[in-house]
This record gives sequence, C-alpha cells and structure tokens, in this order.
Amino acid sequence: MNEKNKMICDLETGVCGAVSEEDMEIIDLNPPKKTINLYYVTDPICSHCWAFEPVLRRFVEQYGHYFNLRTVMGGLLEKWGDGPVDPANGISGPSDVAGHWREVGEYTRMPIDGTLWYDNPVHSSFPPSRVFKVIQKQNETLANVFLRRMREAVFAFNQNIADHSVLVELVNNLGLDGEAIVKEAEQSSGQQLLNEDFGLAASLGVRGFPTIIMVNEENISVKIVGSRPLENYVSGLKQVLNQQELLPKQQPSLSSLLEKEKLLFSKEIEVMYDVEKADMNAFIEKELSTSRYQEKEILGESYYMTID
Repeated sequence: MNEKNKMICDLETGVCGAVSEEDMEIIDLNPPKKTINLYYVTDPICSHCWAFEPVLRRFVEQYGHYFNLRTVMGGLLEKWGDGPVDPANGISGPSDVAGHWREVGEYTRMPIDGTLWYDNPVHSSFPPSRVFKVIQKQNETLANVFLRRMREAVFAFNQNIADHSVLVELVNNLGLDGEAIVKEAEQSSGQQLLNEDFGLAASLGVRGFPTIIMVNEENISVKIVGSRPLENYVSGLKQVLNQQELLPKQQPSLSSLLEKEKLLFSKEIEVMYDVEKADMNAFIEKELSTSRYQEKEILGESYYMTID
C-alpha cells in the first residue's frame, strides 16, 4: 500500500499526516527511571581524596539526583610495621608521609600541614574508618559529614584522628554521643562493618584511592581512579545512563552552601562556582554578608567559616 501524501488530510480519520492504526494509544512521556549506584571508595587519611573534595562536592551537588551515593572505606593503613608500607613511593615510616602530604597540598591548594607525622603520627586509618562505619549504619548523610570533619582535622589542622579523644570530640560536635559511638567502633562489631567494606571494595576491583565506580541496573559500570576533573565524572555518568545529555542542577548559593558545610576552602569555592583565584575577594564580597561568616588563613590559603 502506498503511503498517503502527508500534505493531504484523510477525510475519514480527520488526520493530516501519517494515520495510526489505533484510534487511541497510551504514550508514556516519562523518561525511563534508571537507578545508578555510585560507590566512592576512600580512606580518612588519603591525601588525594582530600584534594578531590572540591570536584566531588560539585559533582554531587549538580548531578546527585542521578545516583545513590555510597561511601566505602578502603583501609589505607592498618598499622606501621618494621618494613616499608609503600616501598614504591618511598614510604617506610610515618615521617616519610609528611613530605608527600605537603607536596599534594601545595599542588592542589587544598591545605595539608602534615607535621603530625613527625611528632604524633596516625598509627592506623582503621580506628577512624570504624567510627565512620558505625555512624553510617545509622545515617549515611551524617557519616559523610563526619568524614569531612575528620579530614579537616587531620589535613588542615594537624590532629591525630586515630586518637580516641579526638574521635570522641569530632563525633560530639555532630550532636551524637561520641564516647558511646567510639567505644562501639572499638568492639569486634566495628571491625566487622569495616571488613564488609573491604570485601565490597575488593569485589569492585579497587586498588587505589580515590576510586569512583558507577553501576547501572544492567550491572554495567564505569570506574574512575584518582582525582580527576569534573568532566570525567559527568562523562562516566552519561555512559552508565546511556544518555547524551544530562540536566545538572544549579549550584546552590554560596551562603546556603557555607551554611550547610560550615567550612570551605578557597579552592572549593573556586571549583564550585568557576571563579578564578584572583577574583575570589570580589566574589565573596558579593555573595556573603560579613556578619554571617569569617575569613581565616592557613598555610597560605584562605578558608571561610560560618559565625555561630
């Protein structure tokens, strides 16, 4: 049968153009829902994970509606032994870490002090990781806030986050019972929770931190290792969603972001809002009220805090 001329209307059906065989059909205009699980495998004392914070925050803020985020502890340092811990990178003892940390901080402009490795070294990343897991069992969002506070403490403010009293104070500052949670983390159940993460990380083929793995419903995944530009993660998300374009959310205002995060370093604001370092002062003056925040400096970098 020859196709009718689409410029000629059919008198019987009342249609100009191609005629459907059905008088009425149901069309679902909603895009198919795909659940993406995003696994962020990390460790509290991973310096490149600290450097990754600005990009990760923007990715989650703008594209988090496409995926479910789960933070997984990877177990970077169980303990210091008699032999080299990381011979490939020249790490035999705690003091070897200090120079590496400072180099990462200077290169990425996410401040890292690192002098604690000389006089009060972190003996293991397992204790803070276990506390994270106990909190995560109750509240994923609050656990990620705790992870951020730990990183601020150890990298910028030179506190030993493997220390019992430091962990208790950090948990207390979240409005939780620090003593009870840290004690729970020190029990065998805390290590069991951590071991579950180690097993998950191994099953995902993770060998370094940070690692982002995005998995779709068909169990097709994209793995991105290391701290990469935002575009890499957006591209990976497009692949697992099988979409050419994504609709990012508008970045939150700086005032609302700072209210939520409590502390932001200059580099984090620059990445979130595409601001050049030279333009930061003008941007801050435009976006923030001087009565609501205070500016401080550490290791040559500015950071901004809300005023309680």
